[in-house]
Amino acid sequence: MAKIGFWEVDLVKNTVFWSEITKQIHEVPEDYVPNLKEGINFYKEGKDRELISQAVSNGIATGEPWDVELIIVTAKGRELWVRAQGEAELANGKAVRLFGTFQDIDDKKRKDLAYSQAMERLALATNVAKIGVWDYDVVQNNLIWDDNMFKLYGLNRSNFSGEVEAWESSVHPEDKKRGQKELALALAGEKEFNTEFRIIQPTGEIRRIKATATVKRDQNGHPIQMIGTNWDITELKETQLQLERTIESFNGAFENSSIGMALVGLNGKWITVNNSLCKSIGYTSKELMGLTFQDLTHPDDLKKDLGLLKQLVDGEIETYQIEKRYFHKKGHIVYVLLTVTAVHDIDGNLSHFISQIVDITSRVEAQRKQQELNKIALEQNKNLMNFAHIVSHNLRSHATNMTMLLGFLSKEKDGEEFQKILSMLQSASLGLNETVDHLNEVVQIKTTTLDNLKSVNLWEAIAHTKNNIRAQIDELDTTIKVNVPNDLFIKAVPAYLDSILLNLFTNALKYSSTERAPIIEIDTKIQNGKVELRFSDNGLGIDLDRHGEKIFGMFKTFHRHKDAKGIGLFITKNQVEAMGGKITVESEPNLGTSFILTFDLAKKKMIHEEDQVCVRN
Repeated sequence: MAKIGFWEVDLVKNTVFWSEITKQIHEVPEDYVPNLKEGINFYKEGKDRELISQAVSNGIATGEPWDVELIIVTAKGRELWVRAQGEAELANGKAVRLFGTFQDIDDKKRKDLAYSQAMERLALATNVAKIGVWDYDVVQNNLIWDDNMFKLYGLNRSNFSGEVEAWESSVHPEDKKRGQKELALALAGEKEFNTEFRIIQPTGEIRRIKATATVKRDQNGHPIQMIGTNWDITELKETQLQLERTIESFNGAFENSSIGMALVGLNGKWITVNNSLCKSIGYTSKELMGLTFQDLTHPDDLKKDLGLLKQLVDGEIETYQIEKRYFHKKGHIVYVLLTVTAVHDIDGNLSHFISQIVDITSRVEAQRKQQELNKIALEQNKNLMNFAHIVSHNLRSHATNMTMLLGFLSKEKDGEEFQKILSMLQSASLGLNETVDHLNEVVQIKTTTLDNLKSVNLWEAIAHTKNNIRAQIDELDTTIKVNVPNDLFIKAVPAYLDSILLNLFTNALKYSSTERAPIIEIDTKIQNGKVELRFSDNGLGIDLDRHGEKIFGMFKTFHRHKDAKGIGLFITKNQVEAMGGKITVESEPNLGTSFILTFDLAKKKMIHEEDQVCVRN
């Protein structure tokens, strides 16, 4: 009844098991035989698939369990919210089995999302005084009002039928036909729903309502929903008509308004402003009288504002509302929600404009702060992924190298060769220690990677990587040709660069041809402040016609090698791009592969004479 299924992945036998409920949730036949790749691809392409891929990758690499709520696309094409839980079983520090549960939470999740949407509508109504929010289901002819709507219309919720006809029954008879026509035009997509009309409350009182709405459509363009707002503009309309005769009364409401208000002349100069506006932008009333609204408007917002104002002057619209920026007297930016309405004299000629200005700076800054926090969180997640890769891949390479050297050492009886291997083992130990130091640097990175780039000697980094895997290089009788200046520096995170080079070297050795000894060539080219590093081998190569688009993808392997995981190139590309560079590939089957990486050129550091001797040695 809880719609919970079970799943299991045997990483040793490379088999996948789904329980009956799991298959039902995916809407596949009972005899369906799943695999890990197809299981991942059921998740909706984009962030959902990326999140589950990352969770599985972390589970395999570190044993970290996961519990996520994501969208899958079933075999029948339905989008479904599911809860996926899983963890890894480790043997000798290596994942051998993944297992967990799979639950259909679509109904609950969609109700939660609907509730969130309702909260957003409520927030809009509470942030703007006396504004009602409504939601019209076009297909079901179901109209939902919030509490402010019932207050505006003077109706009780218990007496409201929830149909569009219930709204029409409150509209003034002289405005009803026009209101129905404008609603039909909006649903047909011929005109935005932005109108004014009169309503008759149950008490008989007539009120003027301003209404705007957005129409949502299905994939075929058919209207399915309208979401809009109503607010009472009765007082504003009456003030516009009686402005010349009731200036004192208007000024009282004007000055005491909690939002900024101003009368603006046709030339753009302020006629009068209220205290709220002066407080928002820092100028006194006298100072504003010598300025125009153009003087205070941010240049990037002025064109849009003037365009709407022209439509207002030409009589194409009666009012408009935009978000824009003003310059505060002290120089900082003030974000406002501006509503401008045209005022006509008794003869119908345009007289001036009424501007209502709501300071929304705190809301905008809060949104921006949240975006920055999200950006930092994403960057930190990338750093953690790279850290996990360096731990699992780089340290494993060091361990393999040292194990091989110890094996050679135990069998070597020649004294001179014994000392040589012992020296290589000492070098490998120093390399391991340096890698651990680099891991500490990665842990300390808390913001963007680009802020943590250092000047790194590329020749030394390549030589260091070669020493760390010397045993593997010698075992395959590998020839390495390094055509890199020993005084070439690039901008990089040392730990990332070590990881990239180590992955390129080990891949070249891992996928070398059995028909010839491995040859690795490394060349560089400098152009326009960039360093292009070309890393080439004569190994098995890759069929780019078949695999070119997925060569840097997660879990993508192109040769049947027992150690192939499909993670290395994915992480390498991630690390290169995190440092502001890029990586491409050229390859032909059985001829070899070339990876082309670009980095920013760094300033050269001074190398003392004794250091040069050590480097060359």
